[in-house]
Amino acid sequence: MKNPFPEEIYLARTYPKQEDIRGAYFRDQTAIIHSAPFRRLKHKTQVFYAPQNDHICTRIEHVMHVATIAKTICKGLNFYGWDLNVEMAFAIGLGHDLGHAPFGHDGETILNELMGGNGAFIHEIHSYRVVEYLANNGQGLNLTFGVKDGIITHNGERYEQKLKPADQPNDLDKITSRRVVPSSYEGCVVRFSDKIAYLGRDLEDGITAGFINFDEIPQKVKKIFHIAENRINSAIIDTLVNDIIENSKDSEYVQLSTERHEGMLELVRFNYKNIYLNDKHLAFPYAEKILTTIFDYLGGLFDKHGWDSESYTKHSLKLVQHFGHYLREMYDFYHNEQSDIKRILGDYIAGMTDQYAIEAIKQITLPNPVV
Repeated sequence: MKNPFPEEIYLARTYPKQEDIRGAYFRDQTAIIHSAPFRRLKHKTQVFYAPQNDHICTRIEHVMHVATIAKTICKGLNFYGWDLNVEMAFAIGLGHDLGHAPFGHDGETILNELMGGNGAFIHEIHSYRVVEYLANNGQGLNLTFGVKDGIITHNGERYEQKLKPADQPNDLDKITSRRVVPSSYEGCVVRFSDKIAYLGRDLEDGITAGFINFDEIPQKVKKIFHIAENRINSAIIDTLVNDIIENSKDSEYVQLSTERHEGMLELVRFNYKNIYLNDKHLAFPYAEKILTTIFDYLGGLFDKHGWDSESYTKHSLKLVQHFGHYLREMYDFYHNEQSDIKRILGDYIAGMTDQYAIEAIKQITLPNPVV
């Protein structure tokens, strides 16, 4: 099985460049890894806010899991005669969450409301916005279409049993919702890999955090995924990866067996009830207070100073100084786009790490020491 469209469509860049010995998709990987948004993922929430335990998964570890799982599935399918580009899949995995807000999906929900609701902030779409427009001070990363398409369509919250590419290449700038599918099989593989990467790891982190214990995991889930007390995440990954390869190799779909898909849905329900919506984890009001305060504070300063970046740099708070620097660096981009202040603030705050957002709220609410 191979992609439905000519290879040149997937290789196309917004700004053509002479490719080098690395190959286009490996070059995308290096562009992503060397970018500031990628580096900030090490201090962004996967499930648990600003973890102090080094063994709790952060967003940078998650994207590495997704990239390696996607590459494995592609290599497995290629063994059976498929024609998938493992470097393209790996690049999509590395870049798929570059647009996540601080505090994970809670931060995404909060920013969406602050920016006006109705899908004003969707992290998949914002990840595309980051790589295409915001990174490198408004220059973007100039990635290939295939990688950008996989990023914007990765949709980790839909649990399909099977998936195949869209009937025509996506117009990426016109995507405004999650109701799209990738234009490539590599993108379809990453969409499954995202779920495979987080479901088992979130389960392990839930045990580490004391939200659940091993005995509470449903017997059905343990049986389907061959889970043992000392082998949880690895068992889930191994089972699902091999199931996808086995059930997709002779099909036009990337797909799971009915049994494994039902097991995935059972695990999703368990994780939501016992981890994501656990009373111990309900820190949403704190994240809401932090991000809302920052949003309103910087918005008030913009009402006062507008694009006069010099006024921000004279302020006593480093948060404000940094915001002024951001406005100066991004002036051309935002004026060409004719962005409103809610969009600008959403972009700026989405780029923050958990730790930086926490430090920002301290600056806003606590007085500077006199001596």
